[in-house]
Amino acid sequence: MHLDHAAVHRRVLPVAADRAWDLVTDVHQHARWVPMTRIGAPTLLSVGETFVAVSGPTAPQGGPGLVDRMVVERLDPPVAAGAPGPAMTGVARFRKVGPVLGGIAEIRVRPLGPALCEVTWIERITVRGVPAGLTDLVARPATGVMLRRVLGRVAAEVGTSAGT
Repeated sequence: MHLDHAAVHRRVLPVAADRAWDLVTDVHQHARWVPMTRIGAPTLLSVGETFVAVSGPTAPQGGPGLVDRMVVERLDPPVAAGAPGPAMTGVARFRKVGPVLGGIAEIRVRPLGPALCEVTWIERITVRGVPAGLTDLVARPATGVMLRRVLGRVAAEVGTSAGT
């Protein structure tokens, strides 16, 4: 699946790339930032493992909601400048595998300095049985709003802990 029609949001954070990576790729943290969502996942996720996000008005309290089952496809952490070799962007990729939702979620963390990085969160959501173009018309704007909120909450959290 291509990310051409995905929602994308970027945010510069006042923390080192490795710290941001540890935070934003720990899916257990996502329930704090993604509205009306709970996460079920193994303590440590590795490539090939599956986790589930459930979203809905009562989902955080254990109620029913829309199930978003995902498989970890890639977990390549960032490499900061000054480490052996050039600085490299970290990439985490999660494939949505049903039962209703399909698509991709990808988080990129790019080192910008010793205590600064850029986080890019990309999502393309499809709905089983609905043409992707139609889903894009509805899901992309709503997902964009959600991503701005999520990265705003992450920025507030790390800004507070960074003393800014």
